[in-house]
Amino acid sequence: MPDQKVNMNTVWFKDAKGFGRMKGDNLQTQIAIPVLKGGSGEGANPQQLLMSSTIACYSLTLAYMLDHKKVPVAGFFMDTEGNIARGNQLSITHRPHVVLSSGASKEDITVVEALFLQAEEKCHIGQLLVKAGVPVGTEGKVSIDAGDDLTSNYIEQHQLEW
Repeated sequence: MPDQKVNMNTVWFKDAKGFGRMKGDNLQTQIAIPVLKGGSGEGANPQQLLMSSTIACYSLTLAYMLDHKKVPVAGFFMDTEGNIARGNQLSITHRPHVVLSSGASKEDITVVEALFLQAEEKCHIGQLLVKAGVPVGTEGKVSIDAGDDLTSNYIEQHQLEW
């Protein structure tokens, strides 16, 4: 008997140039075959969905670890880059940027820098990919809030819904 059960629903419209929809308890997205593979490109493709799993796992793991260590975080954001080489070899690099509150110490910065790697090692989705031969890496950055509200600027710059 599984400890946790995840159910999702999927529907597909038309042929390979069509699109589909996926829905789960807290996820709903459109999916499509990429244009380069003869599809419409009007939705997330399998590589994007795989990357989104590693992004969610890494982000949530890092957020938990930061909270557990009681690091004074003002916010954090992250860019993730996936590269697909010949033979469909995927590699993933997370670039988290943690913004600490203005009263943060040098020790807080050191803790965050250590947590970047620890979160990568504890993220079970990323580790599954590593075991499957997918390189997953992290290049983190820490800064102290100087009143610039870097997190809100990031949200606006990347047009992330809030």
